Order: sequence, then structure tokens, then C-alpha cells
Amino acid sequence: MGKVFTIAEGLENMGAIRTGGQGSVYKGRRIGEIISAVKLLPTPIHQEDKNDKNYRDFLNEVEKLKKVNEVPNPNVVKILNSGLTESGSFPYIEMEFIEGPDLEELLESPSDPVFTIHELIKVVTQLSNALAHCHKLGIKHGDIKSNNVKLNIYTGNYVLLDFGLAIMSDEQRRTSLRHAGAIEFMAPEQNEGQMLFQSDVYSFGVILYELLAGTVPFPLNDKGETARNKVMISHMEEPVPDVMALRRQHLPKSWSAEKRESEMRVPTWLLETLDRCLEKKASNRFKDGVELHASIIHNYTADIGSSEAMAGRLSKLEKENEVLKSKIATVNEANTVFDPLPPVPDPDRVSLSKPLFYLLVLMLLASTGLAAYTFYTREQPVIETNTFSPVDTMQTDSADLSNEPQRRVKDNHDKEIRALIDSVQKSDEQIDTVLPSEDESVIEELPAETPESEPMAGNSDEPPVRAPKYTLAANRAYFYTDPNESSRMHNFLARSNNPELTALDDRNGFIYVVFFTKNGQVIKGWLRKRDLRRM
Repeated sequence: MGKVFTIAEGLENMGAIRTGGQGSVYKGRRIGEIISAVKLLPTPIHQEDKNDKNYRDFLNEVEKLKKVNEVPNPNVVKILNSGLTESGSFPYIEMEFIEGPDLEELLESPSDPVFTIHELIKVVTQLSNALAHCHKLGIKHGDIKSNNVKLNIYTGNYVLLDFGLAIMSDEQRRTSLRHAGAIEFMAPEQNEGQMLFQSDVYSFGVILYELLAGTVPFPLNDKGETARNKVMISHMEEPVPDVMALRRQHLPKSWSAEKRESEMRVPTWLLETLDRCLEKKASNRFKDGVELHASIIHNYTADIGSSEAMAGRLSKLEKENEVLKSKIATVNEANTVFDPLPPVPDPDRVSLSKPLFYLLVLMLLASTGLAAYTFYTREQPVIETNTFSPVDTMQTDSADLSNEPQRRVKDNHDKEIRALIDSVQKSDEQIDTVLPSEDESVIEELPAETPESEPMAGNSDEPPVRAPKYTLAANRAYFYTDPNESSRMHNFLARSNNPELTALDDRNGFIYVVFFTKNGQVIKGWLRKRDLRRM
């Protein structure tokens, strides 16, 4: 292969791997059989003089970048060398060459268009580890995207590549991002020339979204300036499309129905991490990779802990079942042994016939099965409605299920709330029929008593008013036990179900709502007002 130009003494140019507006990556070979990847920056530096600002900025950024490898990290590419090319005086950094596909290639045919949950968690754990390592050293990558993360086929690790933007000056970086940056992965503030630690967190969120849904939230249809501007504005202003709807749409048809359903059970903590990473305001995201990685590890280990505990309880029950089967088999064998001599009756001993004995054994097995069934079902959610996430793990106290008087009180309470809402609606209909003009009003009285345990707007001595109706403005609205941010629950309503909510109280930016499911079940609780819109 003929050399296009010489990179540096002892470093052979073996041809371009990838070229772009932010520079080109070449395959290099040192003396011997050491293969590396060389990133060339597009702006030449003609004088190696520290009085030259461009050269001085380049040296400063390279010195910071060298800290990346002071403590090796399996998820960050190794920086081998840096300098200026012998021909053309282009700044370059030499990195280890990672053999294997990048994330973009892993989403293309013949691979599956989405990642499995198991592999997805591996990617986010290792990529957040790479970000945490860089951010600890004060290094912002600035170009996190799916083709800058490779799977090392020899180690099985996902590796963060291409620190080209990290060694550019601020002005070079702004120019490069404006005209050639991967606009689909750029944070809103990067379009204004800023590069923050939270910018890397946002780009991480776009990768997570792409692996879940099979596409980025705001795809670039062509490389024209109009299309780039449209994507840029979408990142700044448009809500993120529903990732779970896109995931269901892109699940491979070759997967079995059972696997497809299983792969839709994405952990709640992972979806919450995605939402926080893709916040429009940088201050609402994780502050850096360190906080992001700590949150992922905490939630992942907690998830594993609960699964292991359930597996342990199941194993214990299986062992108990085996012991019980063994005892029954022993008893059956003892009963089949022929005894030629009749047993001597004992007046103090109670004897049982075989049918009665078998009946007692069956009752024992039935009670054991009932206990196991109660054990496994006591942690299932009481509310079964398609407006809640299928992977939500809210637990219900089994004592509440067995307390029949309390359940009857709750059912009566729900009937009173339904009657109250029906009364208000009836009053609204009569008002609409009777009123001759907007200035006149005839309003019937609401029921004189309302349950003290529920927050209600107004009291029975005041004239009734129309109960405000709300629906969801956000994709999801989480329930709160009290009207404050610290009391958030795992349960939420989805906008796709188009629920009609009746407001009973408005306090501290929260609204206490009530509505009825298709089964006639009452759902009530506090929702954030900013997640709702008035109907």
C-alpha cells in the first residue's frame, strides 16, 4: 500500500479508517507488528512554538488527556502517543486499535435492531464507567455517539474511543460541532457552543434510547443544513418520543412471543435513568459521569439483590417440598411391609385407617401449596390496570388483603367518592340545561358529607362548584403519597390511555385526582400539576 503521507518517524500510515469534518482516523503501524488508530485533526499547526496559541492549546489538552491512562480503565481506549505529522503539520493522537464492531454496526442487519435487556445493562454499566473515569480527571469527551463505542472481540468489553474533540481548542470545537458534529447525539447546550460534563451525560442518554428503541429520538433524515437545524431544534424544544412504544414496534419478529413479552419488561430504574439523562436543562441531569455511574450500579445491584432473595426463597421451598415427598415415600413403604403377626393393641394409642391417613397427608400438601401460593402472590400489586408500568414492583402489604372489614370500608369509601363525582356531573348537566345566559347560574347542592380521610375542595356549607377535569400532558405522571416531591411512588399513569381525571384538591403544585378503571375500580392519589393539563 502506498503511503499518502508520513505520520511520524517509526509510525506507518496504513490507510484511512474513517474521515469526517472533525478529522480523520487512520490505521497506523509502528515498527514491528503493533497496530494502532491515529486521529488527525483538520487544522494544521505550522509552528511548534509555545508562543503560538494553537500549539500551546494543543499541548495543554494533550497533557490532560494523558491522565486518562495513568490509571488504566478497561472501558477507555489507551492513548499511545501524540504530536504533529511530518508532512502537513497536522495534530494527531495515536490510540490502541480496538478489533471489533461499534454499537452502530451491532444494530444493523443481520444483528437484531434492538439490544436485549441483559446486553443493554452491560453496555450502560461499562459506558457509564468510562464516563466516570474521564470526568474524575476533568476530561469532557464531547463526541459520545454509537460509532465511538466499540465491542472488543478479545475481551468482551465495550470501549469508549476517539478523544479528538477533547484536544481541540474551544473555538475549534465550536466550529467543528456546528458544521460536522453528530447532531443526533448532541445536547441542547452544545448547539450554543457549550460543552459540559452534563453534555456527555445527555449523549449517553441518546445511546441508551437508541439501544432500547432501535433508533435515536430525533433521527437525521439527510445531511442538509435544514435537516440538521430541525434535529437541533427538536433536541432543544420537542418532547422525547415514547421509547417503549418504539421498542415494541422494533422487536424482531424472529423472537418467540414469550421472549418479546419478556424483553418489554424493562426495569423501571433504567427508564427513570433515561428520562433524567435526556432532560432539556443541563442542571436537571446527572451532574457528571461519576454520579450517573453510581446511580446505575446502586439500582442494578438492588435489582439483583431482590431477584436473588426471591430465588433463595424458591430454593428453600423446593427443598422443603423434597423433604416432605421423602417422608411420604417412607411412610408408604412402611405400610406395604407384610407383618405376619397382628399388632398388639395399645389402649393409649390412637390408630388411623389408611384412607384417613392419606386424607390427612393430602390436606397437609394442600395447606403447603396454599402457603406457597400466598407467599408468592403477597408481593404482587393490588391494582391491576393497564395504565401502570408492567415492570413496576410496588409491593402490597398482605395484611391488608386479609382484613375483610377494612376492605369493605374502603369499598364503601370508593362508592361515596363515585357518588360525589356523579352528583357533581349531574349538577353540571342541570346547569347547562337551565341557564339562559352566562350571567345566571342554578347550582344544586353537593352531598353534605365527604370522607374526612380524603382531601376535598371546599366544604358542604358552600355552594358546589364544577369539579375540574384534567388529563395527562406528560408521557407519564407518577403518583405521590403526599403533595411533595419526596413522596414519589413507583406507580404512574400513561398518556396513551387518555385518562379523564377529576380533581378533588389542589395543593403545593400537586392535584389530588380520582378516576375509575374499566372494571369500576377507584384510582386516586396526588399527581404533579405540571404533568397534567386542564380539559
